[in-house]
Amino acid sequence: MGDRSGLRPRPQRMPSIGRVAVARAGIELKCYFRNRQAVIFTFALPLVLLLIFGVIYSGDAPGTHTPMKQVLIAGIIASGIMSTTFSSLAVAIAIERDDGTLRRLAATPMSPASYFLAKVAQAFVTGVLETVVLLTVGVGLFGLHLPNTAARWFTFAWVVVLSIVACSFLGIAYSRVAPNARAAAPVVQLPYLALQLVSGVFFVFTSLPGFMQVVAGCFPLKWMAQGLRSAFLSDSFQQSEAAGSWEHGRTALILGGWCVAGLLLSLTAFKWERAKK
Repeated sequence: MGDRSGLRPRPQRMPSIGRVAVARAGIELKCYFRNRQAVIFTFALPLVLLLIFGVIYSGDAPGTHTPMKQVLIAGIIASGIMSTTFSSLAVAIAIERDDGTLRRLAATPMSPASYFLAKVAQAFVTGVLETVVLLTVGVGLFGLHLPNTAARWFTFAWVVVLSIVACSFLGIAYSRVAPNARAAAPVVQLPYLALQLVSGVFFVFTSLPGFMQVVAGCFPLKWMAQGLRSAFLSDSFQQSEAAGSWEHGRTALILGGWCVAGLLLSLTAFKWERAKK
């Protein structure tokens, strides 16, 4: 037998970013759905708004032959996606930073990239589920017309995917604004509620004052709602949009830009520990 004294154990390879992200995504989903109160309130808010405004509104949208309920449902589906992605992630990460969860994760092979991907995966599952719930209620109670062509379903799909990714990264970045877990909910709800009011969720977008339209156009929710309207409403309604058309190319470009901007903001703003006083 030869001398083995010179043999050294091979260094273990670090798990890949994707492998760690997949493992963490499973944990994220289990933790999320075990928190029943968080699930109920996150899913309930857009649903309650749909039920309330669906009962209040009757007749056609002003200047159109499109039922106002149809316009409303498209906007609230966009709002629901933002609730289960931006709002939910921003609050959850602020809590995890405050209770030391992120500090413990930092001591593992978990990289920020893996953590981001896991959070986006969790948000994707919950965002799709929220959309299915709202679609079911919209069709069952308010007669929502589902997309009737393959092209409209394709539009619906890419708008939902880009919306989830953009709002997820923005939620990760915005979590840094909350100074602690107690302040997380009000800090997050303020921009969420404000954007709903100016982005054409509850009203026909062009009925809003011009300066509100300009402000809303700088943020993704306006384009999310417009993209979904283009999938659900007849082409005649596009005359009621700000540009007189669905602007699919511009919608895709802006939502895609917010995906990139959200990722860059996340990489810049994200910290494993809260800022020291």
